[in-house]
Amino acid sequence: MIHFLDILQLRNRPLFIFGACNMFAAAIFLLLTRFSSTMLRGANAWFKPFKFALSIAVFSWTMGWYTYELSAPATVNLYNYVVIILLGFEVIYIALQAGRGKLSHYNVSSPLFKFLTALMGIAAAIVTIWTGYIGILFCTTNLPNLPVYYVLSIRIGIFLFVFFAFQGASMGARQTHTVGGPEGYSRLPVFNWSTKYGDLRIAHFIGMHALQLLPLLSWYVFRDITATLIIGLLYALLAGFTLVGALKGRPLINI
Repeated sequence: MIHFLDILQLRNRPLFIFGACNMFAAAIFLLLTRFSSTMLRGANAWFKPFKFALSIAVFSWTMGWYTYELSAPATVNLYNYVVIILLGFEVIYIALQAGRGKLSHYNVSSPLFKFLTALMGIAAAIVTIWTGYIGILFCTTNLPNLPVYYVLSIRIGIFLFVFFAFQGASMGARQTHTVGGPEGYSRLPVFNWSTKYGDLRIAHFIGMHALQLLPLLSWYVFRDITATLIIGLLYALLAGFTLVGALKGRPLINI
């Protein structure tokens, strides 16, 4: 892991630093769950900023690793600061709201909170669209130093990420991530996914982390174009299956 971080600093320093800041913040937020009794929708208020900071750290390091391969320094540099500014705003706002014992997402209790909730959605959409453009560059750029199966896995991972990132809009439209019942009952530890009703966050999580998992599997395990295509298809089907199940109000794990 230390070797990976050393190399990442050289590949994309801005996203390395931003990811490290988020990883540190995630550790602080996790620690706060042990000392705070503030609850929001049935879960400790600090779990949400913890999960967001951790996810953004992993995303930043992942994209920092990938974008190094593109011969478009100006585009990559602009992408870096779009990610840092917009996702930095999200983490800070979510953490501030957690500290106040207030909702960040789904908060329409005042015109200000409606605006900030909408602003978070716009920020996430811009980062997602930009990431999709990076995926297009991976489709149109000649990368002779990388195995074809690895490049293919990055392409599939990015486009699955984009699709399931936008799937998060369905939660915003519903003002909830639970389907078939109220939130706050019977949750999977840490993830807080519902074990009684459908939960749209599961497909969101699985689909977005294709960004990391598929290239890792392709590079270290399958090392073949056909196998990469098959695992990419199966992974997409898995994410789609959990999405359909959630929309029907079915929990992934019924406890």
